[in-house]
Amino acid sequence: MPNKNVIFEAKDLVKEFGHGKTHNVVLKGLNFEIEDGEIVTIVGGSACGKSVVAKHLLGFMQPTKGELFYKGKKITNQRDHWQTVQPIFQDPFSAFNQFFSIRSQLEDSFKVLYKRPSRAEIKERVDAALLAVNVMPSDLKEKFPFELSGGQMQRMLLARIFALKPQVLIADEATSMVDACVRANILDYLMKLKKELNMTIVFITHDIGLAYYVSDRIFVMHDGGIVEHGTPDEVALHPKSNHTIQLLEDIPDIHKDWIKRKRA
Repeated sequence: MPNKNVIFEAKDLVKEFGHGKTHNVVLKGLNFEIEDGEIVTIVGGSACGKSVVAKHLLGFMQPTKGELFYKGKKITNQRDHWQTVQPIFQDPFSAFNQFFSIRSQLEDSFKVLYKRPSRAEIKERVDAALLAVNVMPSDLKEKFPFELSGGQMQRMLLARIFALKPQVLIADEATSMVDACVRANILDYLMKLKKELNMTIVFITHDIGLAYYVSDRIFVMHDGGIVEHGTPDEVALHPKSNHTIQLLEDIPDIHKDWIKRKRA
């Protein structure tokens, strides 16, 4: 049984899809723990299985074999799970209905909660959440998702998290669709969220430079398995896996120079 500080624990986690010629083992016996209040980044290339891990952490999928615990219990009811665990996805436009105003959807987000605040408190919390991501509530008015840019829509996803105040955030490639300036702003907002709400954050990304910048620990995935894990300095400055070394070679030069200086 996990100790009281462990939020997620995976034991020999396996996920298989298809049958016969289409059979594919996507997760191959993962074992890991994520502790309360820490920032863990799962980093890896395309099709390594990292987003499938995210879907398990969110309760969207059940393992084929093995076990996944959240606070010592298996995830058996999605809505129960979503009372304290919430996502930020890669594409903000797919997370909002294009035919309803953004404001109405932010307020409707509270419907996932069993104990909903009053309408007045919902309005106050949405206003405060918008201000937290530097958006004036009056500027949003009755705007629809298609009227905002990708960076603005990412802020709307963050505002939703500020309003709902979950204990755990799963961020799946949350900064991959925006430019470097907006990416830095989003990361600053996420760090603000963590500080204000004392959240546990799990980042899913292909960018080991980002992982080095934000993480308490890094898990490197390849071909359905975790090939290396440790603190950012252990993984980035003293890599042991060839796959980690390749990820380090692929990061932008600005991060590469920073890591090289730390190695020196």
